Formats: sequence, structure tokens, C-alpha cells
Amino acid sequence: RFFVSFPSAKQYFSQFKHMEDPLEMERSLQLRKHARRVMGAINTVVENLNDSEKVSSVLALVGKAHALKHKVEPIYFKKLTGVMLEVIAEEYANDFTPEAHSAWTKMKTLIYTHVTAAYKEVGWAQYPTATL
Repeated sequence: RFFVSFPSAKQYFSQFKHMEDPLEMERSLQLRKHARRVMGAINTVVENLNDSEKVSSVLALVGKAHALKHKVEPIYFKKLTGVMLEVIAEEYANDFTPEAHSAWTKMKTLIYTHVTAAYKEVGWAQYPTATL
């Protein structure tokens, strides 16, 4: 759904940046592998919410890699976490209480805040501060 909602994000993925069919993207082994890494990082953050140093460390690694190696605009983290929140709300509609929504909204903010801090730390200057 992320790439359907934000097709410009595909520019960062050489393996499937030219794919237009959402089903083809869904079947992409490279995309599935990347999605598992993303969810693994989020799982690590959730499992360590009581360890702020671990959370900061994990998200700093993600931010620095995406800033320096992949050159991904940081606004895509806000877009991705927004799509994730939408999907979770739809897939778990019966269990997605206002409290769950609030918790995931806080997680979305936590991820974006830490990742963009890592971007700033490495001197990323390719985006206006207004996008933060």
C-alpha cells in the first residue's frame, strides 16, 4: 500500500522502482525481505520500550543508513508509519481501540523523531526543516 499511496518512494528501490502492478510488488521477494527488516526493527523497538538507549540506538542505525547509504528523504518515514497505522487499524479493526490507536500514534512519532535526529546528526541537509 505504501508504494501505491506514495509511488515516488519506489525511486529508492532499484529492484522494483519500475513495477506498477501492486500485486507484482506484493510478490516481490526483495520487497518482502525489506518489509521483514522494517518489521524486525519495529519489533525490537517495541520489545525495548523500557530501554531508551536501545530504542535510540536501533532507530539511529536505521536513520543513518537511510541518510548516508540509501539517501532516502526522511519524510518517507512519516509517510510509511502513517500507512502502517492505517493498515493496522483496518486489519485489526475489532481490537484497534482508542488506546491502541494512541499507542501506535506515539510509536509513529517516536520512530520519526529518532530517525530524523539521526539524519541531523550525520549532517543531512537535503530537506527543509519545515518537513520535520
